[in-house]
Amino acid sequence: MSETTKASTSRREFLKSTGRVAAASALAAAAVPRVHAAENNTIQVALIGCGGRGTGAAMNALSVQNGPTKLVAMADVFDRRLKTRYEAISSRFKDQVDVPEERKFVGFDAYQKAMDCLSPGDVAIFATPPAFRWVHFAYAIEKGLHVFMEKPVTVDGPTTRRMIELAAKADEKNLKVGVGLMVRHCRGRRELAQRIQDGEIGEIIALRGYRMGGRAAAAGPKPDGISELLYQVQRFHSFLWASGGMYSDYYIHQIDECSWMKGAWPVEAQALGGRHYRGNAIDQNLDTYSVEYTYPDGAKLFYYGRNMSGCQGGFSSYAHGTKGSAVISTSGHHPGRVRTYQGQKFDKGNLLWGPPEEPNPYQMEWEDLIDAIRNDTPYNEAKRGAEASLVSTMGRMAAHTGQVVTFEQALRCEHEFAPEVGKLTMDSPAPLQLLPSGTYPVPMPGIETTREY
Repeated sequence: MSETTKASTSRREFLKSTGRVAAASALAAAAVPRVHAAENNTIQVALIGCGGRGTGAAMNALSVQNGPTKLVAMADVFDRRLKTRYEAISSRFKDQVDVPEERKFVGFDAYQKAMDCLSPGDVAIFATPPAFRWVHFAYAIEKGLHVFMEKPVTVDGPTTRRMIELAAKADEKNLKVGVGLMVRHCRGRRELAQRIQDGEIGEIIALRGYRMGGRAAAAGPKPDGISELLYQVQRFHSFLWASGGMYSDYYIHQIDECSWMKGAWPVEAQALGGRHYRGNAIDQNLDTYSVEYTYPDGAKLFYYGRNMSGCQGGFSSYAHGTKGSAVISTSGHHPGRVRTYQGQKFDKGNLLWGPPEEPNPYQMEWEDLIDAIRNDTPYNEAKRGAEASLVSTMGRMAAHTGQVVTFEQALRCEHEFAPEVGKLTMDSPAPLQLLPSGTYPVPMPGIETTREY
């Protein structure tokens, strides 16, 4: 996508084309204050989910260089978090934040109220736990809003199928949809993908990915003063229904970038995993994962994840071809410091190319999205985001059930973790209930072979 924009954009033309959506929303507009961009060409933004990721996304949205943006509404289920993040964002972007008290919403229905403050053609940011993604996306499509949604976008087969259907509906309404797999917007990795496609390292026969860190996603018993539902939402990385667990939420980036370099999605996965040295942690995650993905041509991706303190760390991914090899990421998502080598040794003497300059991909994904909105170019990452999420689900399922799981099996699996997630209120029971032992259900490979809890 171009990083420059014309002085005159197609925003007003887009608003005309979505007049029917605006008319259908008139009743909602009468009940909730609507903010209008008028003729100043400002794209308005609503932040739904005010955690660290949502705050970062909002700041990226307000930092775009291709036209004015303004934050006009915020929503979360935690009032204190909303207030804290509002202060952080408004202190940095004073002139671009217009969120008075009447446009700060708390509760499980807050997403609707925040989006009701926008006009068709504005942008809603979804940064709540992934379980809620399809619910919020469906409402945004109804309202005629463009969307930026954090990854993963699905957590199981039914929600993946639902998201793919919604992606098609967004296309029908010419809505632009960004997904927070920001590595796809890294300029260095884009050039690397092109070099691989052009045959610089030959045919890829193997890929490797590593994410080794501390026990960040562990959760102990629920403390007093918070409901079971809100505790699980607060610690969403620890619960499969909310996020797909540590595997889906943490590992998706490298699985996605490796598959991008390969130019295909894996067709099956087999995996090992284990739980170790748990202490008082009773979350649903395994502590170690070792997954072998197989691509259609038989090439492999070997992915290794560890969530244990005191062990060797690592955060990187690599490609191995018939003529050479490549570094896809080094020590995190940014900068990737991508490089290609002759042969299989990452020695300076074998260096073919890199590392190039790499603008921050977290910002570039927003520059690309807003550019597409202003210039009315095709832009919908929802289907690809759902497929990347499903590939993560496939590997997680293989580890949690002890079975070989194919892409189609994962997609057609009927087990849905939280089918009633769209009906939750502040008084609802949590989708996951404690066992009589005071612990949460955990994966049981070889015993539970068709579901993960």
